[in-house]
Amino acid sequence: MKQIKIGIIGLGTVGDGVIKMFENIQEIVREKTGGEIVIKTLVDRVIDKERDFDLAKLGAKLSDNVDDILDDPEINIFVELIGGYEPAHSMILKALNNGKHVVTANKAVLAKYWDEFNEACVRNNVLCYFEASVGAGIPAIQGINEGLAGNRFNLICGILNGTTNFILTKMLKDNMDYDEALILAQKLGFAESDPTYDVKGIDAAHKIAILASLAYGKTFTIDDVYAEGIDEIHLDDVIFAKKELGLIIKLLAIAKKNEWGVELRVHPVFIPEEHLLAAVDSEYSAVYVDADAAGNIMFYGKGAGKMPAASGVVSDVIYIAKNIINGTAGKNQFVANYDNSKNIQVVDINEIKSKYYLRFNVLDEVGVLAEITDILAKNNVSVATCLQKDVHKENIMPLIMTTHKAQEADIKKAINAINGLKSSKESSLFMRIENEI
Repeated sequence: MKQIKIGIIGLGTVGDGVIKMFENIQEIVREKTGGEIVIKTLVDRVIDKERDFDLAKLGAKLSDNVDDILDDPEINIFVELIGGYEPAHSMILKALNNGKHVVTANKAVLAKYWDEFNEACVRNNVLCYFEASVGAGIPAIQGINEGLAGNRFNLICGILNGTTNFILTKMLKDNMDYDEALILAQKLGFAESDPTYDVKGIDAAHKIAILASLAYGKTFTIDDVYAEGIDEIHLDDVIFAKKELGLIIKLLAIAKKNEWGVELRVHPVFIPEEHLLAAVDSEYSAVYVDADAAGNIMFYGKGAGKMPAASGVVSDVIYIAKNIINGTAGKNQFVANYDNSKNIQVVDINEIKSKYYLRFNVLDEVGVLAEITDILAKNNVSVATCLQKDVHKENIMPLIMTTHKAQEADIKKAINAINGLKSSKESSLFMRIENEI
């Protein structure tokens, strides 16, 4: 029976999960591939520490030098699980140029260097698979790239970061403010000690860049995605929008076709409570697709964690192993050759059109409402609803409005003008409402 040999760099949480899975699924591997998958070499920065697996039983070499994988002609598949841009970028490129297939869970490096990797794959007749890079064990990559291969995509959006979804769920359901919910997420291991990557929307931006590239056949990078985080969200707005307007807050990553091009954006959004994405709570993730033939589809599950991420990595290894054994690996690329000459423009955030939630903190005086609505009208913003909350400190009144669809640039001009009024005592807030996804 043919053996496919793999090397893994990165023996953290996900790496340990991958090893545990391969210890228990050899029968499945044989059924799926017609061969065996053997872990030959493991690489980690620290090799003299206690492991959760039996190295002797595994029969693998443990090293702190990645070249023990990259320069070994017997190793067919390089599994990269260290994350980040460098040295992951250089390692993956060397593996591909050395004729090795690659499996990675690294959304950051893919969202920045995919053109380079794709060219190396084609040049060397090798494959690069990356299911776990978006949604861990959720098969969104395979689903979009292969399961929906004959479709044109009007929209791909999703809750792509479990940390932020956990925080927003706690704010909505347990009345926690942002700081309190973040501390809990850190205690439970959902958030890092430095949560910037998650709460600023950067993690989700990497992921939507990958999904948009798959969907539209043109490379989009992290630099193409507008990203806005959740760290400025106020509990009062979260609770008020749910109670009075039936709107649920989520951090959404959105790739949306319109008449000018593709909108690529990550930011907090209010969505109707009856939408499927509104029910995705805690650390769970989901990818919602609007395809021209298949219609609306949602991929849902645990978007992070040891075993879900390991599941995505292992599935990729099995796919490639099967191709190697059948003699087809590298003859047909996993993703299409991207045509970056396609006339698909990324729409500037100021050009998008949306409905909006507005909050003004103004003096409770006669004529203030008329001033605000006049400024909105002069900037082409039409008010849909207007709600007044109880007056609180220093005679300041929170005034809540929702709008009909308006252009973001017009909203910002109106907000700036309203902030300049003598009656405006605190900076105004606006958030987008998406009820057409």
